[in-house]
Amino acid sequence: MSQTNPDKDSPASEAKKTISLPTSRVRLIMKSSPDVSSINQDALFLTTKATELFVQHLALTSFTNGSGREANTLDYSDLAKTAEETDIFHFLTDILPKKILARDYLNSLEQLQDEDADF
Repeated sequence: MSQTNPDKDSPASEAKKTISLPTSRVRLIMKSSPDVSSINQDALFLTTKATELFVQHLALTSFTNGSGREANTLDYSDLAKTAEETDIFHFLTDILPKKILARDYLNSLEQLQDEDADF
């Protein structure tokens, strides 16, 4: 009979403690790709950890450059501004567009149509 030390955690449980994103969700997203047939536990852990670090970096950069710094908050507009103005996050501009009111969008659409009609 083997004895286990209650003070020592197994390496697998220690690794799970270092990540806060649910690995089941990351696995589901990874499985949604038609190119993926099976997922190694190490690959799942590393992808989850990399995702967590990326989100943390995006949040910290947005908070540092954002307008909510005085109020200690992070808003969508801060994320959108970071995606637009920072080169390393520029690929997120389609996912995090700046919010625009419907009225403003309709006005700009009308202006574009008027310009097209002039030609």
